[in-house]
Amino acid sequence: MHKAQRLINHVALVLDASSSMINWTQKLIDVADEQIKYLALRSEELSQETRVSVYTFNERVSCQIFDMDVMRLPSITDLYRADGMTALIDATIKSQADLGSTSQIYGDHAFLTFVLTDGMENKSRNSWRELPKYINKAGWTVGFLVPDSQGVAYLSRAGINKGNISVWDTQSATGIQDSFSTIRTATDTYMTNRSLGKTSATLFDIGPAVVNKVTVGQLKPVKGYTAYYVDKESRIDEFVRLRAGFYSAGSTFYQLTKTETIQPTKNILVVDKATGNVYGGPEARHLIGLPDANIKVSPNHNPDYDIYVQSTSLNRKLKPNTHVLVNSKY
Repeated sequence: MHKAQRLINHVALVLDASSSMINWTQKLIDVADEQIKYLALRSEELSQETRVSVYTFNERVSCQIFDMDVMRLPSITDLYRADGMTALIDATIKSQADLGSTSQIYGDHAFLTFVLTDGMENKSRNSWRELPKYINKAGWTVGFLVPDSQGVAYLSRAGINKGNISVWDTQSATGIQDSFSTIRTATDTYMTNRSLGKTSATLFDIGPAVVNKVTVGQLKPVKGYTAYYVDKESRIDEFVRLRAGFYSAGSTFYQLTKTETIQPTKNILVVDKATGNVYGGPEARHLIGLPDANIKVSPNHNPDYDIYVQSTSLNRKLKPNTHVLVNSKY
């Protein structure tokens, strides 16, 4: 069998269709259709076969499309209706159980599922304790997009890797669009990794699974940055003026040490801890999996690299025991 024909991706979208999603209906349909078109494009570019399933769930779980060739997928316009409660666990389990029934006799099969919800579990028959047996399987990756830290805590308690949980902004007019940008970037990284012969265990974090020798090796080394150690909590403008003698918005990058939202206008830098070399450039965001949209990222411990985010603020609070990078030529 020709190598290009061996990679077969089974991608599932499991979409919350409870009553709280009513106001998102048209936007969700639009961006889901765009995501499917993008999947078709990338499948063709990477010579991978992609088969798509779409599930919707309220108190019931409905399989709207099952394992269909992405090149022949219809719009979900007539398939999505929001009403009722939220059977999140049942939907996740059913999607994985169904996908497990597909034939895997020939080819290199991998399974990628995204579960999107704007609320919390309140109607499933299955217990969250059942999730691990369906989620933690070799070659299977399930990502969850949830509305808040409560959702992260709930799924983490159920055994879901935090690197596969992302928070989306349900209060923002662009929340659904941003969440699907996150899905698109994660899918792109996943399919690219498949082409390289590996399947990432995580989707949304920027730890070693994403920021590593391979990805950083594709970035451009950049010069002109001086590192300063932050010994106590300080305003960014006051700290930089004291250390560097000047401050201008955008000239300084702070060390990412906690989960936070990174805007699409913010550049990033990656620093090799061993050598001190700094890497960046406009392609840096994409190569480490950041979309052109607001996204919350979790800086999981990385033994080799630190991430720095551009600040355009005057009063950002710098945390003690971190560093900043300042470009004197900005």
